[in-house]
Amino acid sequence: MREYHDQLGRKLSIEKPITKIVSLVPSITELLYDLDLSRHIVGRTKFCVFDGVDKTTASIVGGTKQVHFDKIDELTPDLIICNKEENTLEIVETLARSYPVYVSAIQTIHGALSMIEDLGEILDRETISLALIKEINNKQVAFHKQQFPEVKCLYMIWNKPMMTIGMDTFIYHMLQEMNCTSVVRDFRYPEITEDGIRNSSAEYILLSDEPFPFGVKHKEEFAKLFPDKKIILVDGSYFSWYGSRILKAYDYMLNLRETIL
Repeated sequence: MREYHDQLGRKLSIEKPITKIVSLVPSITELLYDLDLSRHIVGRTKFCVFDGVDKTTASIVGGTKQVHFDKIDELTPDLIICNKEENTLEIVETLARSYPVYVSAIQTIHGALSMIEDLGEILDRETISLALIKEINNKQVAFHKQQFPEVKCLYMIWNKPMMTIGMDTFIYHMLQEMNCTSVVRDFRYPEITEDGIRNSSAEYILLSDEPFPFGVKHKEEFAKLFPDKKIILVDGSYFSWYGSRILKAYDYMLNLRETIL
């Protein structure tokens, strides 16, 4: 029996080896694939969809906010992975009565890398996880050498009501990586009015395709509403997925800064 702590400081007692994992966090499911653990994932959410995922090998146990506890019980997992923001307290507490549950709580790049290191240790993938962390660090250093000038933006995650992101989010810190500063200083995911957007100092409005699926028609609508601001559609996964997707995010952000912003 080995003891670990998750990012909330909760203690986990785990018997090795871990051969059956349920992941309730899409970005961490992708990370598990990149840590060569796909064959051990027995359960995932319906949102755990990305290039390379094998949709036939793991049972769908629900979404991120609602899960089928009976389906998880049938899988008898050795470890369940959750996230403080994406999953509910009820889900974590219910599952923790029967299984070891690792809960991530990530707002920064540093927090994401700490989670990768944690899971590498817990799942006997230290070599791969540390190599991934080093690669991300190298990408980060190279990216920062670009020294892009600051631009001000609003990053939109929802429509009707319009919602943006606050300072205590991973998205905010990813925007900061490319010197794109969110003009909203509130916390979490505040609503914002049309007048609030119109009167803001934002030069750019970034429309994310998740969780709300902003698309071309929304870009056209925003362009009419806010003609003095530049409207850009972005792939939200590169700003909100805090697993191995960070490695690809730097290339995506570099292209975004060089060709659009």
